[in-house]
Amino acid sequence: MKNEIEGFEIKENDKTSRIINIDIKDETIEKLLFPFNKFDLTALEYKPFTRFTIAKSLDDLSNNKLSKFLNHIIKDRNTGCFIIKPKNITSKIDDTFLVKLSTAVAHLIGKPNHDAMAGKYYARFHVKHVDKSDSYLRKAYTNMDLHTDGTYVQEKTDWLLMSKIEEKNAEGGETSMLHLDDWEHCEELFNDPVAKENFIWCSPKSKNIDYKVEHPVFSSDSKGRAQISYIDQFPEPKNMKQGIFLQKLSDSLEESNKKFLSKLPVGSSIIANNYFWLHGRRPFKENKELSRELLRIRGSFFQE
Repeated sequence: MKNEIEGFEIKENDKTSRIINIDIKDETIEKLLFPFNKFDLTALEYKPFTRFTIAKSLDDLSNNKLSKFLNHIIKDRNTGCFIIKPKNITSKIDDTFLVKLSTAVAHLIGKPNHDAMAGKYYARFHVKHVDKSDSYLRKAYTNMDLHTDGTYVQEKTDWLLMSKIEEKNAEGGETSMLHLDDWEHCEELFNDPVAKENFIWCSPKSKNIDYKVEHPVFSSDSKGRAQISYIDQFPEPKNMKQGIFLQKLSDSLEESNKKFLSKLPVGSSIIANNYFWLHGRRPFKENKELSRELLRIRGSFFQE
């Protein structure tokens, strides 16, 4: 990478040049401790402007280069995704610090949506051995198929941030990723007339959304390129034609040779453009002591 930002190490991901890895150096983490400690999590949750304050603290440490770099990556169709993390996890980096870091990164990109599942601008949730939820999100031993976020909400969902807060006794559970421009069947499915029809999208009770929305699976960006809004669990096909299209879409995504797996270490945040990146998760190997905690923030780009 030609981009150099003092206090950060930047390089291409070893699986694909479309994802940029950003490691935050130890000295930068040290400089973040004081401004991050100024606000507790309650302040961040109750007073939205405090979130911008810690985001500015992070950006200032890069001479305001980081925000420009992150926005360039996330909006560029050739990339659209980055992974940012502390270079080293020390005793000073706890779960509260990681929530604040995720908050700061998100607020350099855009405005988070209200997460109805959690009742705040972010959601934290565990994946464990035993689960009684109504969503694939917490099903440890079931494959979470490739999907995008925000399919069942009225808010615009331009981007998604997922952070790994904790992981213990976990084998498997790799993150799966697929860029639309790499997908072998994109043109075929995008040009199918059914793809542009309105589908009904709903959600299980745990999402705390009491309405349904309608939108197509595929749309076009300003240059006519494919954009997708899809998750396998939430569409309600109106007829046989829509049902068969969704099955074909699901099979084509999961069978893609361009899908790749990535094992993200604790402390990592992966941020992806929600229009042309799909993500999922492989099943874990069964373990009664399994525990993974994730944080999710999703939202829209800033409007100037």
